[in-house]
Amino acid sequence: MASIEFSPGIQEVPTNVRVLKSKTSSRGSAIFRFEDVNSDTQNILGMRMIDEEGELTTRDIKAKFLNGEFKALEVTYDMENEAEWERFLRFMERFSASNQMGMA
Repeated sequence: MASIEFSPGIQEVPTNVRVLKSKTSSRGSAIFRFEDVNSDTQNILGMRMIDEEGELTTRDIKAKFLNGEFKALEVTYDMENEAEWERFLRFMERFSASNQMGMA
């Protein structure tokens, strides 16, 4: 089973995931949006993507507010080469299957 966590043991499911890849290189990015967060947003230092192969992590997290109210977290996971890209895609396939999410 694959999971995403901000806090150990507390699973999160993104509202939306956008995946981008450079046409001229093997670099890519995934931008996750979380509108409903189970973890305490004041104590989030990173996002962990965990599956049977191990763990992928990022600390590129931005909180979005509207009129002083929390609206969402946006998390960016950058991939620098083809191996990282392929590893991320394997994670997302497992995560999508574990959480009944479709990949478009």
